Amino acid sequence: MAAPQFTLSVLVCALLICSVTAYPNGRVARSCAGMIPQHNHSPQSDPVHKITVSQMKFKPGDQIKVTLSGPPFRGFLLEARNAEDLSGPPIGTFTLIDSDSSQILTCEDVQGFAVSHTSSSIKTEIKVYWNAPSSAPDHVQFLATVVQKYKIYWVKIPGPVISQPSAPPFTTPEATTQPLTMAPSVSHLTKPFSASECGNKKFCVRSPLNCDPENEPACVFLSFTRENQSVMVEMSGPSDGYVSFAFSHDQWMGDDDAYLCIYEDQTVYIQPSYLTGRSYPVMDSRGTLEDMAWRLADGVIQCSFRRNITLPEAKNRFVLNESYYIFYAEGAAHDGRIFRHSQQPLITYEKYNVTGTPQNVGGSRSSALLKAHGALMFVAWVTTVSTGVLVARFFRSVWSKAFFFGQAAWFQVASMFRVCVCVCVCVCVLCRAGYHPYLGCIVMTLAVLQPLLATFRPPLHDPRRQVFNWTHWSVGTAARIIAVAAMFLGMDLPGLDLPSPQKTYAMMGFVVWHIGTEVILEIHAYLLSRKVEILDDDRIQILQSLTVAEAEGHVFKKVVLAVYICGNVTFLMIFLSAISHV
Repeated sequence: MAAPQFTLSVLVCALLICSVTAYPNGRVARSCAGMIPQHNHSPQSDPVHKITVSQMKFKPGDQIKVTLSGPPFRGFLLEARNAEDLSGPPIGTFTLIDSDSSQILTCEDVQGFAVSHTSSSIKTEIKVYWNAPSSAPDHVQFLATVVQKYKIYWVKIPGPVISQPSAPPFTTPEATTQPLTMAPSVSHLTKPFSASECGNKKFCVRSPLNCDPENEPACVFLSFTRENQSVMVEMSGPSDGYVSFAFSHDQWMGDDDAYLCIYEDQTVYIQPSYLTGRSYPVMDSRGTLEDMAWRLADGVIQCSFRRNITLPEAKNRFVLNESYYIFYAEGAAHDGRIFRHSQQPLITYEKYNVTGTPQNVGGSRSSALLKAHGALMFVAWVTTVSTGVLVARFFRSVWSKAFFFGQAAWFQVASMFRVCVCVCVCVCVLCRAGYHPYLGCIVMTLAVLQPLLATFRPPLHDPRRQVFNWTHWSVGTAARIIAVAAMFLGMDLPGLDLPSPQKTYAMMGFVVWHIGTEVILEIHAYLLSRKVEILDDDRIQILQSLTVAEAEGHVFKKVVLAVYICGNVTFLMIFLSAISHV
């Protein structure tokens, strides 16, 4: 499992239900066979929509107009089946009349086997042509699944039966549809879960690590208790939509065994699902779960269920006596539909076997690489860049003596900072999300360009020196401004999950701190220059000993730089501490 664009793996990254309505674009080819939306609700029993045809007799090659109409609806799926075997594959193909409201689907590798909607806009009528195939059976019946809203839909609404001219009279089969299975029973929990047996009888995942859901509503809690050949699962967390967890072989989204508890109409629906990638989860049958129960209190969803350690008959259910990463996520739900998680999922640091020795473990909502990215960015721009800029601008006279390779000390120090920034930015650009990466790429380009420009610096009195100075200043200033914008955006990445609004205040404090320091040094440089008065073109009268003035100026600058560095380190520690606690 994985977080999009390097945000760590997401437990239920786009948790929407895989169905006709959950796919507002109508691409529901996976529902062709059963024509059943996986909406976690029972279909309506009495159809209110009807299917009509332009003729009741057909022969191979004929084109028949089919109309689906009725009260306003949003989604549909229309097919033709052998009237004597409605469980068989679709028959014939469709041709569109209005491509704005309907689209052709490819079912069983045959294009045109079915027709569905193109959007969730309200419709009252759909018209298409059905093309009779050369191998058509004697009798064909049209079926439609219609979705009015997420919880209200009808499955396989029967339409008219059309027949070939020489076909014998059609007789209705005794049973055209399979009876609906009864939903598993669900009970109500009478009290909150307890963490008292975590590490003794229960394998627990908690955040914060030692929280107790019995006394702390904000506690994220998962427990697994082995009982012979089954496992009792308890899940609790604050949410007004859903809570969920999943088992994963890796830290990337895809091929994961997930379970959701969805709050709707003062009830919690417990639903197993399967994640196929960075897409909506495929809802599974609840027949694999037993002893389901739930509780709602103080904005906390609690649910529990039992499932066997091995489920050979269930294709997408993992065996529980192996080790997996465990993910926990929560998010919004409306009208039975679930949406993307509200924050990064909680992920265990390593794989665990929940049926093995009971343990008490925690997790993180951010990957180690993403934390490293944030830490290196703060090191680069809070310390090295800002300090290097001050050294290059205000310390030329302070550290003017030649250092390595005959270059002045201030130049060597500034170059060292530039190289550090370049290395940090190049490493950090590997981790990106949202608009942040684009700004990061620009900053990386400018950061690499700066030390390269410095190597081509013309001599002091070279005519090109003025052009170089302005170019070098412009590139550096642009990099700093864009970097600040990128850092503000980066702090909002869900993968870091830094506390708000403290993160914004801290970043604003650093910007003000840096600008204030530059202003102080600029004012000092201006006041120092006023100590010299030009008397004429040839003579300069020193109002005060220039050596003493320079010495005092150097001491002041060094003091300001020391205080500035201490402040920067303080800001850096604040940021790094926040990142490490995610």
